[in-house]
Amino acid sequence: MKRIAVMLSLILALSVFLSGCGGSSSGSNTGGSGSPAGSTLGSTPGSTPGSGSSSGGSGPSGSLMIYTSIYPDIINLVSPELEKAFPNLKVEWFQGGTEQVTAKLAAEIEAGKIGADLLMVADPSYYVYLKDQDLLLPYKSENFDAVAVDKDTEDYAYTGVRISNVVIGYNTNLVKPEDAPKTFRELTDPKWKDQVVIVDPTLSGTALVSTYALSEKYGWEYFEQLRDNGAVIGGGNSSVETKLVTGEFAVAVILEENLLKVKDRGEPVEVVYPEDGVIIVPSPIGILKTTQNAEAAKAVVDWWLSTEGQKAIVTGWMHSVRTDVQSPKGAKPLAEFAPGAIKVDWKDLASRSGEVKDKFVEIMGK
Repeated sequence: MKRIAVMLSLILALSVFLSGCGGSSSGSNTGGSGSPAGSTLGSTPGSTPGSGSSSGGSGPSGSLMIYTSIYPDIINLVSPELEKAFPNLKVEWFQGGTEQVTAKLAAEIEAGKIGADLLMVADPSYYVYLKDQDLLLPYKSENFDAVAVDKDTEDYAYTGVRISNVVIGYNTNLVKPEDAPKTFRELTDPKWKDQVVIVDPTLSGTALVSTYALSEKYGWEYFEQLRDNGAVIGGGNSSVETKLVTGEFAVAVILEENLLKVKDRGEPVEVVYPEDGVIIVPSPIGILKTTQNAEAAKAVVDWWLSTEGQKAIVTGWMHSVRTDVQSPKGAKPLAEFAPGAIKVDWKDLASRSGEVKDKFVEIMGK
């Protein structure tokens, strides 16, 4: 009974939060996360490369290319599981920060030569854009109804697959718990002069979302105040993580998953869930319409949204999009902070993402 109550409370909390968000989805969350330099990572061994359905064995065969902002260590963790689930399928990855991945995809769209079959990047608004351009293949996964966050309930062009949260982190060697900032707004206080590092929204999809969310909540003067208070752009989430861990900066606006990971290995960091609202980013998964292996793409989407796939997500320190999978180790349950999360209008962000990045650079520099 206690487990059922917890699940119901989580569904209720997510419903309250997501009902206020725009776009065609039923609601409104690296990785994303991602390393600053894109790379093609190793593939899971399988059949001879090429498209097509299985022959002489069960399940899809051929090859599948996934473009993603999920961290390389998570890919390395997941690849053996995909190999077990799809022994006849060769899965290849291109990994980079969300903005790098989307830039690559944009160039391929322009050239008419899209290399990705599946897309898993952190910015939900980009999927709204791709859907508007008729570039996503409609597919209602067998696990679609189990997804409790952002998903396209009109055309089934995409669905949330992992939840990242933009929070505040601090170095415990430099800041006492009682002195730690409690809100995003507090970071403009002279108390934090020259001590704050933030992620670059021209590199990170989750940072683009948080930049949009905070500019909508507090106006662009918020970033002017951060700049005047000595806040520094620290690159992508991984780079900002390093600057916080080493004590170069005392405080960071960063992804929860980065903090949980390094805290678990004993680094001196702590997570603050801001009282003025965590920024929840339900990063989606979608199939490109140009895929030559739709059977495999659909099967892999089903796997990612299954309890098995979602447990892999949680092992990577992100929250599951399902209510029957526990939160990552050391994380506050989503139900505790989702009701007070800052709302994001994904459709509006999709139409203004370039404007948001340009305004940020104008204020904060590059």
